[in-house]
Order: sequence, then structure tokens, then C-alpha cells
Amino acid sequence: MVNLPAERMDQMLRRFDFVEAQMSAGPDAETYVKLASEYSELQDIAAKIRELNAAKTERADLDAMLGDPEMRALAEADIPDLEERIEKLESDIQILLLPRDAADAKNAILEIRAGTGGDEAAIFAGDLFRMYERYASTQGWKVELVSASEGEAGGYKEIIATVSGKGVFSKMKFESGVHRVQRVPATEASGRIHTSAATVAVLPEAEDVDIEIRNEDIRIDTMRASGAGGQHVNTTDSAVRITHIPSGIVVVQAEKSQHQNRARAMQILRARLFDAERTKLADERSEARRLQVGSGDRSERIRTYNFPQGRITDHRINLTLYKLDRVVEGDLDELVDALIADHQSKLLLALGDA
Repeated sequence: MVNLPAERMDQMLRRFDFVEAQMSAGPDAETYVKLASEYSELQDIAAKIRELNAAKTERADLDAMLGDPEMRALAEADIPDLEERIEKLESDIQILLLPRDAADAKNAILEIRAGTGGDEAAIFAGDLFRMYERYASTQGWKVELVSASEGEAGGYKEIIATVSGKGVFSKMKFESGVHRVQRVPATEASGRIHTSAATVAVLPEAEDVDIEIRNEDIRIDTMRASGAGGQHVNTTDSAVRITHIPSGIVVVQAEKSQHQNRARAMQILRARLFDAERTKLADERSEARRLQVGSGDRSERIRTYNFPQGRITDHRINLTLYKLDRVVEGDLDELVDALIADHQSKLLLALGDA
């Protein structure tokens, strides 16, 4: 049996009941939004705790029946299934009680860049973006393109998008790193298998309250936007480059609207600074806290997509699936669930060693 903190569980139930009562009392709109957010966070664990309490009460009733000769056989028949259910509930609650990454509930900024491999790397970057688009669709998330630099033979040299919806960052954060592809490129006449790569970065979308950007710390330049090959796509200075002087981070947006470019560049800058701050804090804290962040080393090769064998391998958890065709169509659930489970098991192990 799992040793769960009974006092903490009671506190969570009381808090859930309080939040529910406050919502029913008809608060103002701002307060209601905050309460609804907390209600959503507590709802699952409150339901599990109540189910566990009911199961334990039922277990006590069965124990009492064991002393009755006429009811003993019935009780003995029900106890194994009930104990299995209690064990499963305790395990579920233990995971729900793990320290949470505060960024898990946030939307995300998805950045994909072609790496080694020339035209094929850009085509692969495009394949990855479409894979995430399809996965987002299955999750009910919304994907909005921020900027894109197309490859000469297709795909993208770089593409940035926002992904919004429930639990986006909690599921997408493990995608950060180098993705490698092994296949015969469409641009390859001889039929030889090439190895190319693309880098994925998933950043939690930051609000003003998450990161402060002082006006004196940034330099904003405007310039003329250029298209493929360097030709100017318009005659106005609509492109925006924002330089964050203390960190040296530079963000460039080159769509048609200068106002929109500035807003999106600030959005990306805020996310990159927030991510850098999270990474810095993780490096300064214990291994357990670093596991919690799950930001991923951008230079780490995390996954290989082998098309000749229809195989996809995640190197971090040594998981190989022979369903590459389905994965590239957006069926990422098995991979994502395995990564989350591995992350949770490491957190549990770290807590046990603490």
C-alpha cells in the first residue's frame, strides 16, 4: 500500500469544497475566473480522494462481515477486487500529488529549425510541423502560425507557431531537442538513405507577470521585409528586430504588419527569457527539481525517425515503436504518455530518496 499524506488530502478536499461554494455564491467575473482555474486543478484529485475514502469504508465493512459466518464467503470474494481498486487509486493520487511544474498549464510556442541535411532537413522540419499540427487537432488545441521561412525544395528553414489549449505545455515540453530522420530524400535521385536533423524547441508562453522586460533593456529596429532570395516583398519598413541587451537574445519578425510583428516578437522574446530563467533555476536546484522542469537540452538527440524500417525510437527512454506512419500523422499519444510516465517515475524515485 502507498503511504499517502492523509492531512494533505483532507486539506485539498476542504479547499475544493470551499472553491466550489465560492463559485456558487456568484462572485465578480475576475474572481470567478480565478476560482474556476483552481477548481479545474483540484477537480481530478478531489474525485480520486473521495473515491478512495469510499473504497476504504467499503473495505472496513467487508472486514466486519468476515466475523459473520453467513457473510464471510461473500466478503472474501469481494475483498481482492476492492484491494486492487484501492491500490490503483492510491497510485493515481500519489502521482497527482507530485510537485507540479508551474508552466504545465500554459500555452506553448513551438519553434522548429532545419539542422544538418540541407534541403532534406527543411523538408523534415515541415513534416515535424505538420505532425504537431495533427496532434494538436486530436487534442482540441489551436495552432497559429507566427512566422515561417520556407526551404527552397519545400518544408521550412524555420517555423514558429503558438499552440493554445488545455495542458499544452505539460504534453509538448518533452519534444524539445534534436529530431533525426533516416530516409531516401525526395530530392535524391540515386535512392541512397540520408540522415538529416531538425531542432524542436517548445517554450511555455509567458505572461507579463512571469517575466519583466524593461524598456531600457531592449532595442527595437525596423527594416524592410525580404522574401526568398532577398527580394523585397513590400515597400514599407515592416520587419521588426528586437534585441534584449542583457541576454543578447534577438527576435526578428518580418510579416506585413509592423504592429503585429512587434507584438509577436515581444511574445517570443518573453517566452525565450522565461524559458532561460526556468533553465537557470533548474540548474541551481536539486535533480528532483530539474526533472520537474522537463525543458530538455536543445542539443540532445532525442528521437530518430527511420522510414525504411517504419521505426521511431525515443532515445531518452529507449522506446521503439514500429508505427512511424501513424506517428507522423499525429498519433503521438503513446510516445507522449510514455515520456510523462517516465518523468513521473523519476520524480517518485527522487522523492523516495529525499
